[in-house]
Amino acid sequence: MGSVPPVTLRWGIISTGGIASAFSKDLLVDPKTRNVNDVVHQIVAVGSRSVDKAQQLIDTSLGGDKTIKAFVSHAEVYNDAVTTPHTYHYENSLDAIKAKKHVLCEKPVTSNRAELRSLLDAAKENDVFFMEAMWTRFQPLSLEFKKISDSGQLGLPISVHADLSGNFDIHNIPNTHRILDPKLGGGALLDLGPYPLVWAIMALYEGPVNGATNPTITGSILKTPITGVDCNTSFTLNFSQSKLAAQAVLSCSINTDALDPGVTIRYEKGTIKIASPIYVLKSFVVQYLDEHGALAKEEKKFFEHVGWSVGMHFQADEVARCIQDGKKESTLWSHEKSLLEMLIFDEVRKQGGYELPPGVEKVV
Repeated sequence: MGSVPPVTLRWGIISTGGIASAFSKDLLVDPKTRNVNDVVHQIVAVGSRSVDKAQQLIDTSLGGDKTIKAFVSHAEVYNDAVTTPHTYHYENSLDAIKAKKHVLCEKPVTSNRAELRSLLDAAKENDVFFMEAMWTRFQPLSLEFKKISDSGQLGLPISVHADLSGNFDIHNIPNTHRILDPKLGGGALLDLGPYPLVWAIMALYEGPVNGATNPTITGSILKTPITGVDCNTSFTLNFSQSKLAAQAVLSCSINTDALDPGVTIRYEKGTIKIASPIYVLKSFVVQYLDEHGALAKEEKKFFEHVGWSVGMHFQADEVARCIQDGKKESTLWSHEKSLLEMLIFDEVRKQGGYELPPGVEKVV
């Protein structure tokens, strides 16, 4: 009996920004270099508001491949990947869904929970796959972390401290920059917040003891007077409605550098420390404690990405397999988890008094 040929998933890329470029490059990395033999990715089209920009991405990031078409109309492209600014995700994804296309949408998936619910209803109505591109969840070291965390060898998790910050030099960039413009969903929470949150979801929400029970949410926001977007945001998640009693203290800022380690997760019998950058794992440390609370053993886990890869192709492999199997969502990053994410962000913005400008949120 001969070997089964790999599934080829054809991709159309919406937008030509940095994320689109990085994702497109990762799609071109030979899957066999990551021991993947059942999936092949092919980019067939790139769309932008400018056909010249679309062609530029093809020329600079995709080797000038003549088989990839450049389009000025998103409607001509719609297939799988939406990487436009936050506040465009809903409209672009909805258009793709209505065109009967499967969708992988860059995080944050929408501006609010109501928009996401609308997209999920549309995806169900049109019988297509839909997933938020929470790429960190699919990386090899994330999967290794989950094995250790869920195994019980460290005992139950007690606390998660996670931060992702970046110094965007906000006093010297245009107010129209995506990180400062409220019309683009600017600020720390929507842009950076998904990354500390994904660690709380992996360690606590997904944990076998929690049973997918939602946390209570407390948020605090410090806005920048430049444009009024959130500059420094922190939020606490208390998991206490199930057998789990644990807390996540999460933060993100746009005017300071990231911490290292970026994530510290404390358990009854040890600690896991995730090295920065927390969105693309390269290493983490597991510390095991003895019965007296002293360090008994320490293990270090490493992973090297191949070539120019930053690790975005692992989520693409998941999309291809789900579509091949007829699934409409991923188990690893399900619709339920994206809904939880947006529930948390909506509540943090509400408590912090950060409202997006009128008309930005298409569904409220």
